[in-house]
Amino acid sequence: MQRLQQTLHIVCFLCLSIGSATAQAPSALSNSKTHYSYFVDFIASRNPIVHQNALKHIKSNWTESDEILLLETIYNLRSYRNSDTLLKLLQEQTGRHFDYDFNAWYAYIWSKPQAYNAAYFDFKAELHKHRDPKFYNYFKDRSKSSLIRLDEVRWGGVLQDGIPPLRNPKMIAAKAANYLEDDHVVFGIEVNGDFRAYPKRILAWHELFTDTVGNTPVAGVYCTLCGTVILYKTTHKGIQYNLGTSGFLYRSNKLMYDAATQSLWSTSLGKPVIGPLVSKNIQLDYLSVVTTTWGAWKRLHPNTKVLSLKTGYDRNYDEGVAYKAYFSTDDLMFNTSKTNTALKNKDEVLVIKRPKATQDVVAIASKFLKNKPLYYNTINNTNFVVLTDTSGAHRTYLNKNTVFKSYDSASKTLIAKDGSSWKVNENSLVQQDSGKVLERLHSYNAFWFGFFAAHPNVRLIK
Repeated sequence: MQRLQQTLHIVCFLCLSIGSATAQAPSALSNSKTHYSYFVDFIASRNPIVHQNALKHIKSNWTESDEILLLETIYNLRSYRNSDTLLKLLQEQTGRHFDYDFNAWYAYIWSKPQAYNAAYFDFKAELHKHRDPKFYNYFKDRSKSSLIRLDEVRWGGVLQDGIPPLRNPKMIAAKAANYLEDDHVVFGIEVNGDFRAYPKRILAWHELFTDTVGNTPVAGVYCTLCGTVILYKTTHKGIQYNLGTSGFLYRSNKLMYDAATQSLWSTSLGKPVIGPLVSKNIQLDYLSVVTTTWGAWKRLHPNTKVLSLKTGYDRNYDEGVAYKAYFSTDDLMFNTSKTNTALKNKDEVLVIKRPKATQDVVAIASKFLKNKPLYYNTINNTNFVVLTDTSGAHRTYLNKNTVFKSYDSASKTLIAKDGSSWKVNENSLVQQDSGKVLERLHSYNAFWFGFFAAHPNVRLIK
């Protein structure tokens, strides 16, 4: 039973300090009971007689679509006795014996064609409202407004915004950031001349920030499990979306929600995937994020602002503390249905995509780029060049036909083969004499396993 307890709380140690649900959800349906409500009875009721009746009903009415209902019931149970009883039933009905290895059970279910029906959405709503009443609206009556396979949406172990986003966080000048060492990892952004740095050691505890940077409303999303850091513009066709952390994952990628409709959003795609916004043809524009060191970033941008330690939350923001165990191995907390062993799970890749121009997506292994300060390739028949500096930071720019022979990241200078000198800015390359400009091709870093799971048709360069 120790393994069950460990697995149920595997998602992240953050939830230990964040807390657990305090609200008591309503009991399961008592009139005109649906089939799925008998599964929810094990969560909603403590009455052994109710459990006995529910077990009898489930056994008598079993279908293949019940496998996922029973698995998620076991996953959410707090009663070890009921867990053992239901696990035995699951093993009898499936002929599989994975004990409490939930990743193995999910892999078994994903190996088969989708078996659930529309009632699964309502079951998921009823079940998870006992964790957080806000979860109910994510799934209720949404079977016709989903772009993704629902049995791949897994509860991550925290409540809505249980990993608290930073809203308009306090920023300080670089010279005031005496808590940072030069080798500490930061995520650097620039929007309309506004330079910001977000230390990984802080953002790992919050996974999302919303702010106005360079007069542009943005959300920076850090999926610690899949290593993805993306900066989205949160205004689309005049509507600003207030995004938060849903508490759920899809293929180990963080799902966001918007406050107005409680639709679930893909972090990787920047668009709604479950809920009423699915039909609105929404896809947020994304901007570049540079994963680098504090020393390298502040040398390039001495006037940068950086996140203050005064976040309003009591966390241990020391370097390397958050997710230390997870980052130290190649093991996953949550497995995925789409896997590829071309790289190790947590090998970093540079992601380049142009969602409005093409479905072509390119991932370049960071190890491959490490010894290639200048790297050329194409996406959607468009040439680009990747600049990699001594800190390991990657920056990607559109490039029609210019060939560069050297890159000095310290002086932010490129020398082309024709002898011309180019200035390296965050969002452009500028030829010193003519003023010719090559624009930034937005990119960001991610772990290989998580990005492949979200984009199985990715073109990998390694």
